[in-house]
Amino acid sequence: MTQALLALALGTLFAAGTFLVLRRDVVKVVWGVAIVGQGANAYLVTMGGFGGAAPVSGGTTDPLVQALVLTAIVIGFGTTALALVLTYRVHEEHGTIDLEELGGTGE
Repeated sequence: MTQALLALALGTLFAAGTFLVLRRDVVKVVWGVAIVGQGANAYLVTMGGFGGAAPVSGGTTDPLVQALVLTAIVIGFGTTALALVLTYRVHEEHGTIDLEELGGTGE
């Protein structure tokens, strides 16, 4: 039952992230990439195992996976913040964040 619930949660994260990445709004694309990244982090944690005990006390949870995911969360937060600041600058320069309008034909 727990595995089915985790699979459903991960599927929902990846589906929502993919849906947002396919939008025309740059902010929605940034949030979609962030959600897919968090889905990947959750997947890695679930594959690392749940021993029920702290890794220091000899549980079966792999501490390496947890350390890597923690690092990925911090890096993901930083890149999301940078992408949102760049999106703000694009809006200031071009007056829009619509991908269709920004990627014009160059005429």
